[in-house]
Amino acid sequence: MLCPMMRFLDQNLCLFWAILGGDFQIEHIDKVSKKLYEKYGKIVKMQGLLGRPDMLFLFDPDEIEKVFRQEDTLPFRPSMPSLDYYKHVYRKEFFGDNCGIIAVHGDKWQNFRSKVNQIMLQPRVTRMYVKSIETTSQELVDRIEVIKNEKNQVPDDFLNEIHKWSLESIAKIALDVRLGCLDSDAHPDTQKLINAINTFFMNVPVLELKIPFWKIWNTPTFKEYLNALDTIREITLKHVDIALHNLSQDYSDELSVLQRVLKMENDAKTASNLALDMFLVGIDTTSNAVASMLYQLSLHQEKQAKLYEEIKNLLPYKSTQISHEKLDQMDYLKACVKETMRMYPVVIGNGRCTTRDRVIGGYQIPKGVQVIFQHCVISNLEEYFPRSGEFLPERWLKNSELFRNHHPFASLPFGFGKRMCLGRRFADLEIQTVIAKIVRNFKIEYHHGKLDYHIHPMYTPNGPLRLTFIRRQ
Repeated sequence: MLCPMMRFLDQNLCLFWAILGGDFQIEHIDKVSKKLYEKYGKIVKMQGLLGRPDMLFLFDPDEIEKVFRQEDTLPFRPSMPSLDYYKHVYRKEFFGDNCGIIAVHGDKWQNFRSKVNQIMLQPRVTRMYVKSIETTSQELVDRIEVIKNEKNQVPDDFLNEIHKWSLESIAKIALDVRLGCLDSDAHPDTQKLINAINTFFMNVPVLELKIPFWKIWNTPTFKEYLNALDTIREITLKHVDIALHNLSQDYSDELSVLQRVLKMENDAKTASNLALDMFLVGIDTTSNAVASMLYQLSLHQEKQAKLYEEIKNLLPYKSTQISHEKLDQMDYLKACVKETMRMYPVVIGNGRCTTRDRVIGGYQIPKGVQVIFQHCVISNLEEYFPRSGEFLPERWLKNSELFRNHHPFASLPFGFGKRMCLGRRFADLEIQTVIAKIVRNFKIEYHHGKLDYHIHPMYTPNGPLRLTFIRRQ
């Protein structure tokens, strides 16, 4: 049985092909998703799409929870066929049967994930990297001082500086190497790698959401995409090889992720491919989250002042070292992160691919349908977050009048379940640490026209981040 909204989409398939293959701009996926919800409701099916499975959009956290709770032992996440092709066909001789965790499914995914879960998801392990991440965060603070002008405003390409900080942090965590990304004389590979990662993410939605001509012939976009992935792989593995060469067997608590995998598994290939995946998806995501949060704090001075007071109480001097104990006490900081990620999640959706026939929302959904959870839409609905259009970190504080028990599946910036973001604990640590360092050192202001958000390639403010950083006494 099909609901009326499903019948309507079938009858108007030409309209949606025009959207997906013609005038539709990738950066406006968020707005298209919202229109789908407003016009058709909480469950929307699109079928008969050339070159891709049928799609089911879910805007109901109750149904999303059921999908997650009932998922199989080996959940199938809608993968990127283009990245699957790169790993399993184009560079099969390199990856073999050990392709990491991204665009990998089944036993191969389970085998790899089981080897690295203990390292990536245990809080006690993550906390060991606070000192390293604080060091790279201080480098960004120092860099801000260097690049801002006489009016204390940073250049239009400030987001690129945050990318450099994120790359430096990942290199330290994954490989225990300092790349010098924020140095004035940074190696050309730094920008080359950042550009390649941006190219990769920019081309993914083009290849995956528009008509997949790349499956028939090598389109210019697909060639650019493959070249970008090769660049990421070659530069990352250059640093991996150096790290492997410099490895000491005198293991201590402050091991890189690479060292931890080698210590547990004695498997250089697993260690290398995990580092590669961390570089691939751990830079743009974290840096755009930080950029979004800095922008929101600049727009909401009263929230920034409250955050500064919390940070100053725990870090009375700018030189006071950050520790995981201090971060644990920064409740308002964590609330600001959650609120930013609720309103503007850097990845606007998640999903699963049905591995068997099942019932969703009262409808029979066959095997092979891609079920899409558009959290960006759900987490901005009044039904689940009253005053949803307001930046209110207090809604996450249990001692606040604004606090309420939110639906746990209405805001899932890192996903959920067995395929939850593997690097979420490191991302949280990086974001909290760098924001604490920046807010402790600067008052952040913004004196230009308000920016909309768009997909470029993450969900991020649409325009240059001309932030003003005023040094605090």
